[in-house]
Amino acid sequence: MKTLRLRRGPRLFAVLPTMLTLGNAVCGFGALTFAAKVGIEKIGWGRDDTECLFISAILIFVAMVFDMLDGRAARWAKQTSQFGAELDSLCDAISFGVAPAFILIKFSPDFHPRLLWSIAVMYTLCAILRLARFNVETDDEDTHEYFSGLPSPAAAGTVASFMVAYPLLASLTGPLPESADQWDRLGSYAAGWLAPALKGFLLPMVTLACACLMVSRVRYSHVFNQLFRGRKSYQHMLYLLLSMVIAVIVRELAVPMIFCGFAFGFPVKAMIDRMRRGGGQGDQSDSNAAPPAGQPPVSGAR
Repeated sequence: MKTLRLRRGPRLFAVLPTMLTLGNAVCGFGALTFAAKVGIEKIGWGRDDTECLFISAILIFVAMVFDMLDGRAARWAKQTSQFGAELDSLCDAISFGVAPAFILIKFSPDFHPRLLWSIAVMYTLCAILRLARFNVETDDEDTHEYFSGLPSPAAAGTVASFMVAYPLLASLTGPLPESADQWDRLGSYAAGWLAPALKGFLLPMVTLACACLMVSRVRYSHVFNQLFRGRKSYQHMLYLLLSMVIAVIVRELAVPMIFCGFAFGFPVKAMIDRMRRGGGQGDQSDSNAAPPAGQPPVSGAR
């Protein structure tokens, strides 16, 4: 009987990676469902537009957790296959391609309608292209410390992070009590400018930038692998410490600042490095060049 259980064990766990991948798709569809309720009369629903967008963003973050776990579960159960890779990309297209673009449309209705629609479509198409490039370029994602282009989950997280911060920003724009100190007044003034700017033009521009970075060849660090595996460099520990300090000082903006720091920090660093080298012929295509000896290869991670 014990031998029989040992033989059946792997079969029982074989379905786990697929269930995690499908959980990713369920979260993406849930994010679309809650975002679709924005701007319509909610009879018996009891949630306003801001809360619906907040829940949509949270579901995208939950989808990111499923996406992080499914590949590791497949390798743990020794059930990696082409079917799993294709299914994963299809689910990612929903959660990290369609859902963030739809949230953008619902969040910024006062932005130029045609331009807003064009940005949303461009983001979706770039996410799909990013996933397709991943399927043909990657080999073993678990062994890489760097990858080429902004991963689609990070791009989706950057867009969704503003939905998480917006309710807190909106709450700071209200009238302050007479006992409020200068820091409270400064925060209220900043939130009073940032909240309408975010809906008016800031989030569409951030989404457009993320779309371009997804199909770029900018070299990004694999944060999970570099922070939790092997030796830790000074820069990565400094990044972790800086993220913790930001989370304590600016609680309302901690999540979008961390995601934007990841999404836009690496392109800025690449531009500075190129300017320091004088834009010579040797760095014409740094991201396409082979990594130095002893350094892990660059992955086409999602």
